[in-house]
Amino acid sequence: MPPKKKPGKGKKAADTPEPDHAGDEQEKTPVNTSASLFSAVSEVERKVVKPPNQLDLTEEELSTEILTVLKSANPQAPKSIVRYDFNEQCFKPEAMVDQFTIHYRTDGWLLHKESEEGKQQIEAKKKEEAAIEDFKAAISKATEADEQEAKQYRNQFNFTERAAQTYNQGTRDRMAATEPPTVLTYSGSTTQWDIYDAYMKDQAAQQLQNESRSTRTRAGSDKKKAGDGGDDASKQKEKGKDIMHTEEMSAAAKITERVLNQNTNEDITQDFKYWYDQADKFRENEGTLLPLWKFVNDKTKKRNVTSICWNPEYPDMFAVGFGSFDFTKQGRGMICCYSLKNPSFPEFMLYTESGVMCLDFHPQQSSLLACGLYDGTVQVYDIRNKVRTPIFQSTARTGKHTDPVWQIFWEEADLNKWMQFYSISSDGRVTLWTLTKAELLYEDIMELQPHAQALASVEADSAQFSRLESGCCFDFNRLSDHLFIVGTEEGVIHKCSKSYNSQYLENYTEHGMSVYAVKWNPFLSTVFLSASADWQVKVWDHNHSKSLYSFDLNAPVADIAWAPYSSTVFAAISSDGKVLVYDLKMNRNQPICEQKISKKPRLTKVCFNPHSPVLLVGDERGCVTSLKLSPNLRKALDKGESKDNKAQADNMKQIVEIALKQQ
Repeated sequence: MPPKKKPGKGKKAADTPEPDHAGDEQEKTPVNTSASLFSAVSEVERKVVKPPNQLDLTEEELSTEILTVLKSANPQAPKSIVRYDFNEQCFKPEAMVDQFTIHYRTDGWLLHKESEEGKQQIEAKKKEEAAIEDFKAAISKATEADEQEAKQYRNQFNFTERAAQTYNQGTRDRMAATEPPTVLTYSGSTTQWDIYDAYMKDQAAQQLQNESRSTRTRAGSDKKKAGDGGDDASKQKEKGKDIMHTEEMSAAAKITERVLNQNTNEDITQDFKYWYDQADKFRENEGTLLPLWKFVNDKTKKRNVTSICWNPEYPDMFAVGFGSFDFTKQGRGMICCYSLKNPSFPEFMLYTESGVMCLDFHPQQSSLLACGLYDGTVQVYDIRNKVRTPIFQSTARTGKHTDPVWQIFWEEADLNKWMQFYSISSDGRVTLWTLTKAELLYEDIMELQPHAQALASVEADSAQFSRLESGCCFDFNRLSDHLFIVGTEEGVIHKCSKSYNSQYLENYTEHGMSVYAVKWNPFLSTVFLSASADWQVKVWDHNHSKSLYSFDLNAPVADIAWAPYSSTVFAAISSDGKVLVYDLKMNRNQPICEQKISKKPRLTKVCFNPHSPVLLVGDERGCVTSLKLSPNLRKALDKGESKDNKAQADNMKQIVEIALKQQ
């Protein structure tokens, strides 16, 4: 048989079927379509789009080379530095300028292995690993030994060990923080001359002290020979020269105390000077009272505030009288003189044998203080004296009152007359007291005879009305010196005159209970104010027997006071702890301010400061509260109208005319 031929490369064997070329063409058709798409995309034209702000440069400009040189100089470093040379005493430029600058800096913690610190750390790590391996080996040996011992000594009772841990109480940290003491910073400037003068003054004082010691030792040696009496005299002289008990030391201590109080109560001091209630701009006929300091002392807590009066010379000083309005709780009285600069403690205190009912400073001699007591005694003190005893005092021989003295009023002294003051008491006497060189003289200018209407309304025997009417208050007219008004316990107000003491000029009988206060208007001499226990406050014209205005406070009215800066503003206090401020120019029917100051203690006295918009209110527990008036309550003072007496009088006249037309 002939041998079979093997198919070669590029040749097909005879047995192999021929491929179907038609099918191959059908499979290759999609490949040819993708190639055609790629060729079409490659033939798309590419366009270069230039931004509108690109510069148009020529070929020469594009081909030019621009050299940039990097320098080691710091562009932000100063070019010229001038320093002062103290040796040559002139300014010199500094040649070397530091050009070194740091662009980036970071602190790393990586070390190179070949560095010394890296080698040290690697050795330390190896030692630590070796120590850990030794420790683990020692523990493994110990555990193996324990297991061997446990196998040798097996517990025959099958005992199992149990452990328990007690509960540990949680720890607590307690901290306490105290209030830091008040710190004051003082600074000052001094010169070489001040230091020199102080040094020379100190040297002179030391020299005088040495000389006095030498003379003292000589005198002591001489007196020792005479006896022990010399030692006592020298000791007394040394005590007399004690610096801590001198007048200069006491004055310095008072100033220091005032400074400390002002720093402690800095917020109240700022309110006293600069407080201005912005809410008053949005309310026309309303105002408020801002409480400031409270003047209270432990020795006066159980006493009633019976009188408050301002000193005419020092606008920050006022005196407060303490006593009791209850006749079953009478005891010793007190007089305390306070200052707005030191609300913590009074400037001085006086003690009286009986309760103080009224006080008044002399208008010219501001150191003279007259007071009336519950037992009918009148006293005059000079607050400049160190000895707290009265310089004048009434007795039974010199016309002492038999009942409490409710009010005292100083008369302005003339150059050719003695100083005089008036007093009124429940015994029905209005007495004039004259201060002479030797004694206190008295003269009864009026005896309050019972009113005819009161006699007719009460059916009783004549013996009941043999006594005089009980006077509670009085006030003298500032413009007409001879004219004064008196309020009585029977509710009747009498208009009297010093020239006609046999009868009353006019009687005002609208009050039904005791009249506690009557006050003349400080600007218009025909108008006065009255307050009574029948809850009524009335405004009067002394030429008419009927009141002009009447206000009901729904509680007994304890005291009233006209404002010293406006003829139409007055304040009233009630026994339920309210302070009411009226302005007849703004509202003739209701108060423009009604504020409750205290809840339990009833208010007893009220008084305006003659220079500042401050109101003082006293209560039955010995506390005096200072209040500042808001802008709506002191418009006349802020606008400067208080100095125009004629304008203030005209304002009050208009209000009086309106009331008279309505009657």
